[in-house]
Amino acid sequence: MRQVTAETQWTGTQGPSEPHGTYAPHEHHPPLLRRTAVPLGVLAGVAGAFAYVAAVDPNQPGHYPACPLYEYTGLYCPGCGGLRGAHALVHGDLGAAFTDNALALVGYAVFAVVWTVWVVRAARGLPVRLELGRVQLWGVGALLLVFTVVRNLPFGGWLHP
Repeated sequence: MRQVTAETQWTGTQGPSEPHGTYAPHEHHPPLLRRTAVPLGVLAGVAGAFAYVAAVDPNQPGHYPACPLYEYTGLYCPGCGGLRGAHALVHGDLGAAFTDNALALVGYAVFAVVWTVWVVRAARGLPVRLELGRVQLWGVGALLLVFTVVRNLPFGGWLHP
């Protein structure tokens, strides 16, 4: 077994009695709050935005600007109904949230899962990498396009906000 000294760094080598390599005794891990500060800051921002939308009802005219695409063309963009859906979700009305913008509701759930993985890995001191390749980005774009087209066709009326 290799002797660990103050100068020893993580070697990444594994010997027969060292299944996980060696660590330097002076290796310093930042405190938990420092490791989780960024994901907690993001959560605070998202919670603040949802709190505002919960307090200021988007169903009442004059509180939020109208969607420019809908205003000028009468077509629903993929985000139309998102604020109303967030308002309904915060108030516990999952059915109304789904009716207002089903894709946004799925997006909120995906965000919750990704954020949870992020904060758990950060708390454990593990790196967090989210890499979306070309295929994934095209897939997201195609999903947004199909959702937009279907919600604007006569048979997609159930997707109208």
